[in-house]
Amino acid sequence: MAGQLNPHLLLCVPLAPLVGSAIAGLFGTRFFGNLIGRTASHSVTILGVLIAFLISVQTLLQVMDGASYSGTLYTWMTVGSLKLEIGFLVDSLTAMMMCVVTFVSLMVHIYTIGYMQDDEGYNRFFSYISLFTFAMLMLVMSNNLLQLFFGWEAVGLVSYLLIGFWFKRPTAIFANMKAFLVNRVGDFGFILGIGLLLAYAGSLNYAEIFAQREALAQLTLPGSDWMLITVACICLFIGAMGKSAQFPLHVWLPDSMEGPTPISALIHAATMVTAGIFMVARMSPLFELSDTALSFMLVIGSITALFMGLLGIIQTDIKRVVAYSTLSQLGYMTVALGASAYSVAVFHLMTHAFFKALLFLGAGAVIMGMHHDQDIRNMGGLRKYMPITWITALLGSLALIGTPFFSGFYSKDSIIEAVHATHIAGAGFANFAVLAGVFVTAFYSFRMVFLVFHGKERFGKPQPAHHDPHHDDHGGHHHGLAPGEKPHEARWVVTLPLVLLAIPSVLIGYVAIGPMLHGDFFKDVIVVNPSHPAMAALAEAFHGAAAMGLHAFTTLPFLLAAAGVVSAWYCYLVNPRVPAWFHAKFRWLHTLLDNKYYMDKFNDVVFAGGARLLGGGLSRIGDRALIDGFIVNGSARAVGWFSGVTRTLQTGYIYHYAFTMIVAIALYLGYLLIRS
Repeated sequence: MAGQLNPHLLLCVPLAPLVGSAIAGLFGTRFFGNLIGRTASHSVTILGVLIAFLISVQTLLQVMDGASYSGTLYTWMTVGSLKLEIGFLVDSLTAMMMCVVTFVSLMVHIYTIGYMQDDEGYNRFFSYISLFTFAMLMLVMSNNLLQLFFGWEAVGLVSYLLIGFWFKRPTAIFANMKAFLVNRVGDFGFILGIGLLLAYAGSLNYAEIFAQREALAQLTLPGSDWMLITVACICLFIGAMGKSAQFPLHVWLPDSMEGPTPISALIHAATMVTAGIFMVARMSPLFELSDTALSFMLVIGSITALFMGLLGIIQTDIKRVVAYSTLSQLGYMTVALGASAYSVAVFHLMTHAFFKALLFLGAGAVIMGMHHDQDIRNMGGLRKYMPITWITALLGSLALIGTPFFSGFYSKDSIIEAVHATHIAGAGFANFAVLAGVFVTAFYSFRMVFLVFHGKERFGKPQPAHHDPHHDDHGGHHHGLAPGEKPHEARWVVTLPLVLLAIPSVLIGYVAIGPMLHGDFFKDVIVVNPSHPAMAALAEAFHGAAAMGLHAFTTLPFLLAAAGVVSAWYCYLVNPRVPAWFHAKFRWLHTLLDNKYYMDKFNDVVFAGGARLLGGGLSRIGDRALIDGFIVNGSARAVGWFSGVTRTLQTGYIYHYAFTMIVAIALYLGYLLIRS
């Protein structure tokens, strides 16, 4: 039955994790003297997220029945006609995001009990991840750009704390600062876009801005012939490029692996990195007015999908393989946005959240079993020691590569079809990139599966010289299994989230594709211009989830994925000399990939180096020469000179003073005569 959702109940969704975070962060740490222990800290934060999840599920069911909510909860201030408010917009897009965020967060919270059991920052960690959940929920539930920006910046701030959680490690400090600064670049564009919409729409409320979309589409940016809506949308998307790690603002995400593994799952699966995708989908009424902005997104997403996937092929750190997979899949989502297939992008966001969280948590379980050794070259044969981790990681990998009937297949294949149907500038390159990315994804995914879980055992030996120094450790403990040690399956608090995440990783695509892409689930929420044919082409070709899965076995994407799996099997299980031959033959290519296309060095030389050069110049010229030399010291010298001159006149003789007075009177009288 249609109706309005209860705003008080909705308010409990973000506030429950916030209360849990406050209790664990204040009373579970030295801030208030460790008044509560570990059990109380993880119990209260898990309870808060569980409450949020249950209310989110109830909300989704009500929304599917026709209910919704859009309203103001609190007016912060009123400036003229502008109202700065806190409010919620809960429709099908928001309700789906609420369920995904809270479910993945709940799994991460439970998993963390086992993963962080030996860490001295246990309570602080639970406080951070619960606070992160609150920030993301405030972002997705907002009904205005002010609250969206608050959530946007809050997830960035908490991610800074989480990536640098082990703050005694220099690499962690470098990684969290890098993430923070790169996101500031994107956020500068984001706030410019918000400012343009505020200046010309006169409001920050979504509904009021969307109501003026046709008028905004007729305006040009003052002093230029650029369409205002195009500039505003590109600025908003630049913000999404930073948060969702699109080329060239992707450089922070792989380094964020310095944080504990549960953070990798939380940041890279359903929360922070998908905020940009969600924002663009929410702003679809505006983006549909600018083909230029759509084309820009299409090209950027294509570059990210293909070239970031290639980097995953050479990674030896298990977490970095999955991280580059995240980059590539975010590129696929962005390509879908550029093709005006917003519902497909959000659909892939949802399916990706489950199987990517599963893969990250599975990688963490492997790291635990390997005594915090993350180098996949030191693994092999773990299948018989860690069967639950193996089967769940296999299911997650099958979903990732788009295996028919798995969740990732339905969303990924829909993206490929949508790109094939679109005709805006850049569609040709995008079509090539997403198809080539299918082979690349399958290759690096099963390269990891085969090296970790199959083949000969390479653990329990002296560590080779190539041992990767980047480890998800717990305070500098020994890495790797000692000779004679064997891997082992983790506790139930680690394996249970893997099993629960594996279920939607397999099934959710089959269940959800009909209503989400071809039903009324996103009706009146996502707007698509009739001149953009992607969704219409998908609807025409869709004859049910089962038929789509069966037909996939005859399509090019399936053949490419199968070729990737077979290639990885041959190269890493049958004939390991092939990768060595490629490395020797194409050393220049390996060097290029190993240096991540030299993007970090480019940023260090051009941007960081330029900043250092500019800062040094300002220091020498502005600070030392102008401020210290001219203003401060110069004024002191001027006062000293003037004091020296006046000192010569202070002789102490009365007749000198009388003479000075006479001269002054004469000069004054002369001045009066001249004026008269």
